[in-house]
Amino acid sequence: MKKLGIGFLVILLALQAYRPAKNDSNKLDNDISKSYAVPDDVKQILAKACNDCHSNNTTYPWYSNIQPLRFWLDDHVNDGKGHMNFNEFNTYRIARQYKKLDECIEQVKEGDMPLESYTLIHTEAKLTATEKQKLYDWCSTIRDSIKARYPADSLVLPKRK
Repeated sequence: MKKLGIGFLVILLALQAYRPAKNDSNKLDNDISKSYAVPDDVKQILAKACNDCHSNNTTYPWYSNIQPLRFWLDDHVNDGKGHMNFNEFNTYRIARQYKKLDECIEQVKEGDMPLESYTLIHTEAKLTATEKQKLYDWCSTIRDSIKARYPADSLVLPKRK
């Protein structure tokens, strides 16, 4: 049993040497704010509850320096960015932008975002009813502007085969 514990400790220590790249590019060339107005109050909501997983700039807590927690955090961040990245929003096709805003509205309405696992540690990221409404209204306003600007058939994602 002692050898197993020592082996586990050696593996854990060896993992500490691996440092994956951080999500901190601050690249804003394709940011949603380049095409759509983002009021200051919405920017604050995004900063406190969304950007760690849905942007190119994650604020890492102290425990992100410990493996395997860093692996878990990186997986969370990459998954979040895969669903929606506000800093890459303008690279999405119009239909995808429209769909992502719709998903954002739904996630906020149902209280699915931010994730409960995130708000357990980051209690400041919990959204109030007022903040949810502001985020919902902001996404709806952008969706409405997209809908007014583009033909209806361009707002539908093609079916996957």
